[in-house]
Amino acid sequence: MNHDVIINVHSIIPVSRINGPGKRMVVFFQGCNNRCPGCFNPETHPFIKIAEYSPGTIFTEFYRPGIEGITVSGGDPFYQRRGLLRLLKCAKDDYGLSTVVYTGFIYEQLAASSLCSDIFKYTDVLIDGRFEDARRETTMLARGSTNQRLHFFSKRYEEKDFIMSGKVELIIGSDGTITQTGFSKVA
Repeated sequence: MNHDVIINVHSIIPVSRINGPGKRMVVFFQGCNNRCPGCFNPETHPFIKIAEYSPGTIFTEFYRPGIEGITVSGGDPFYQRRGLLRLLKCAKDDYGLSTVVYTGFIYEQLAASSLCSDIFKYTDVLIDGRFEDARRETTMLARGSTNQRLHFFSKRYEEKDFIMSGKVELIIGSDGTITQTGFSKVA
């Protein structure tokens, strides 16, 4: 199971209901050079080792039956393209999951790369573009700002599947740890 590539991961949420359609596992990659002002996840920017996992180990340790898909965010997963490809391939081929990927790059920047073309074969939806605080999205779950675009690479979803009333989710762990996820910080 794809144990040959290591991904530097910031954090993993085994089950989320706010990071895409249905119940999803969310994997936040570590490392991003975009430094978008107002970014929701600035702690994911430094290129420092946080936690290293192979794609197979991510599923062995964090997969929960009943999830619909995996959402990959960060940082920016396209700084670890080989790991991203293996993670998405594992999600699709081994678990039959849908895949949603967020990136600060735009599709046109990535499309020329053969490795990115392979990544897109295993991606149901790509949400691209840098976060722009002045263009903060207020109605769609799937993006932080209105300049970001949804690219549908399969027929699994359509735009209406990404519209939800909630924007933030608080998860209380069994140890009492509170994790906040979504598209806006709670004041």
